[in-house]
Parts: sequence; structure tokens; C-alpha cells
Amino acid sequence: MTGSRQTDDQQTSLWNGLAGRAWVEAQELLDQMFKPLEDLLVEAVCVGSGRQVLDVGCGTGSTTLAVARRLGAKGRCIGIDISEPMLTAARARAERESTPASFIRANAQDHAFEPASIDMIISRFGVMFFDDSVQAFTNLRRAAKDDAELRFVAWRSPSENPFMTTAERAAAPLLPNLPARRPDAPGQFAFADQRRVYRILEESGWAEIDLRPIDVACTLPEKELVRYLTRLGPLGLILHEADDRTRTQVIETVRAAFDSYVHGAEVRFTAACWMVGARAPSAPV
Repeated sequence: MTGSRQTDDQQTSLWNGLAGRAWVEAQELLDQMFKPLEDLLVEAVCVGSGRQVLDVGCGTGSTTLAVARRLGAKGRCIGIDISEPMLTAARARAERESTPASFIRANAQDHAFEPASIDMIISRFGVMFFDDSVQAFTNLRRAAKDDAELRFVAWRSPSENPFMTTAERAAAPLLPNLPARRPDAPGQFAFADQRRVYRILEESGWAEIDLRPIDVACTLPEKELVRYLTRLGPLGLILHEADDRTRTQVIETVRAAFDSYVHGAEVRFTAACWMVGARAPSAPV
């Protein structure tokens, strides 16, 4: 088995296991936190007759459903993800809301999309997990119609997003087996390097590539902070393995490390991201 296949299997296992279930359990909290970023993507969707929008790494479907509501009867939004727990939650939400969105369980890196069928491709934090990003964006370009737009949000560097790494930094002395992040591996900060993102899109055939830094204010209720920091991210993947004494110590230590972000009943932080845009070039006449 190749190293790349192992990486792909790891992502599938991760998002169909503990990480996927944690996101489902925290979906309302995460949707609230990241709604300002979702709104930026939804606002970029042009409404027109018969338009098809693809939401890559759709998770529990918040952005997919928001776009579907914007399109109404004039279009269709399709969400794609590898996580069955997340997609089960997304489909249930769509049914409850009677929102006409559809969902595919597949890896956008190699899924057999209908060629030249998509008018716009979007993603909110869903494109940083591919084993082969060039292959993935090449496949998405094939699915895109001529002149179709690509628009996604991805995290900038860990140093620019201290809120996202505070928990693991505070817990590291107490949990020596806490997994370290690898900057070159699929994951939250895989698209931190602007030059790398540009190269990936250029090599996969996209044109008019534009990467703009955006800093977006996000919030969550203080009462949800402990649940958030103990269920998600590297700490969430390993804390359940600790004994009760260590777990209690870690939670106390990590919660204290977030004091500077707490303002009364609200936790505030800045999401330092890239807003990335590109266009599928028209075929030569």
C-alpha cells in the first residue's frame, strides 16, 4: 500500500469516526461560530435559472442549505463529503427544513462528476484535506462548466490563528502523546502557504486565481467553550484516552489558557483566512 493511500484511508477513518461524530454533536455551535464566513460564500452565489452549485467538504450541510435557500427553485446545490455521520445529519436537516439540497458521500478528489455540469464550486474549510490537491482540483475543474467560478475559504497559518492552537499548546505538557500537526499533511492549516495554494490551482488548470487575506470576527457562548475545546481538534481526538485525574487537570489548564478570549458570556476570536477565487477557463474555439 502506498503512503498516499494510507493518508486517504486515515482521512476517511478520521471523519467517519470520532472527529465526524464530534462535528455532528457540535454542529449548531460550529455553524454559529463560522456563520460570518458562510455568509461571505453565500453572498457570492449568483442566482440564475438552472444554476448548479457544488459545496465541497460540506460537512453537516449548513452552507449547502444556505445556498439552496438562496437559489430557491432557480437552481440546485449539491454537497459532497466523505463523512457518513456528517451527511446523515445534513440530510436530516434538509428534510426538516424542506430545503431542496442533495448530498453525495464521496471524495471530490476522484468522484466521477458529470463533466462540465457545475456553475460554481464553493467550500467553507472543506478543501484542505485532500491527499493529492492537484488531482482534486483538476477533477473539480473537469466538473465545472466553462467560465465557472471557484470560491473557497481556507485557514491561513497557525501563528495567525492562535485561538485554534491554544488548546493543544496548553495541553502538550500534560499529554506527551498529543499528536503534532504536520504543515505538509492534509489538515486544517494545509493551505496556509499562499504560494502553495496558487501553485495547486495553477497546476490543476484554474485561471484568474486570486487569494485575499480576510480577518473575520467570530464568537461562541462562553458556556460552550469547554465542550468545544475538549471535543474538537487534536486535543479532542486524544483527551478521551486520558485517566480522570489527567483529564480534569488538562481541562482546567486549557480553559485558563483561553481567558483572554472570554468577554463576559461571549468568547471572541479572529479567524485569519484566505478567500480564494478562480475561474474555469473556456475551452479554445
